Amino acid sequence: MYDLAIIGGGPAGLTAGLYGARANLKTVIIEKGLYGGQMQNTLEIENYPGFDNIGGPDLSEHMYQQALAVGCEWKYGEVTKVNLEGQPKTVEVGGEVIEARSVIIASGAQPRKLGVPGEKELSGRGVSYCATCDGAFYEGLDVVVVGGGDSAVEEGIFLTRYAESVTVIHRRDVLRAQAILQERAFNNPKMKFVYNSEVQEIQGDNRVTGVLVRNNQDGSTQVIPCSGVFIYVGFFPNSDFLKGTGILDEWGYVVTGPDMNTSIPGVFAAGDVRNTPLRQIVSAAGDGAIAAMQAYHYLENL
Repeated sequence: MYDLAIIGGGPAGLTAGLYGARANLKTVIIEKGLYGGQMQNTLEIENYPGFDNIGGPDLSEHMYQQALAVGCEWKYGEVTKVNLEGQPKTVEVGGEVIEARSVIIASGAQPRKLGVPGEKELSGRGVSYCATCDGAFYEGLDVVVVGGGDSAVEEGIFLTRYAESVTVIHRRDVLRAQAILQERAFNNPKMKFVYNSEVQEIQGDNRVTGVLVRNNQDGSTQVIPCSGVFIYVGFFPNSDFLKGTGILDEWGYVVTGPDMNTSIPGVFAAGDVRNTPLRQIVSAAGDGAIAAMQAYHYLENL
């Protein structure tokens, strides 16, 4: 029987584990992949406090070892089923049932992929899903943004702070972003737009050198030279195991209050699995700390 079971071992889950174990709670983190989550796929991190520049795997290692050092347990495995009502709460990992008095869901979210050649191979080497994280690496360079919604246009505008040019590639003939964002983008001299077009391939050996684009109206193709490709075609939360619990919104994100509580007593959520306005390591870590301390107070009152 654990005091606290944390589902997910990214920055939110690792921070929750650190705070939970330091509060003398018997704590376990359950993770199906590498500790650190998406940090493991980030080549360089320049915006996490305390580090001018650190590799994603290195920061993951620091967080992981720190959580273990204070007594947090680690269990590899994929959560397939949960029963979160009442006491104790149960989490099924493969054929094992883990019992806990409180649960923090920190299973994260994933950016939707284009699924084109070169995307996986050049991820972290010019292919990015986060302009806030990586924009500063493209000072004076040409970049491409794929997508036409709010995120694509907003992040494209953000990238003009650094890039020489930002070319937005959208598969439709009009953008889907809010009118005010479109107006700002159209008035920005650094931004260009390629409509009715879809990326067929991301080119480059060790670094991105360009994208092959196909016009979906006439079938013509062109190569747009660039040093970076920022992909904004949506996110999806890792929350399939929570279906039927009543704590998900229509997009599959966990609904919480500002103190990370869900509608089920003793169940909290942290990080990107929430419908959060900022998907950053630092904000996920903050969520994790809040969720762990709220779990501690919940257990005190049981």
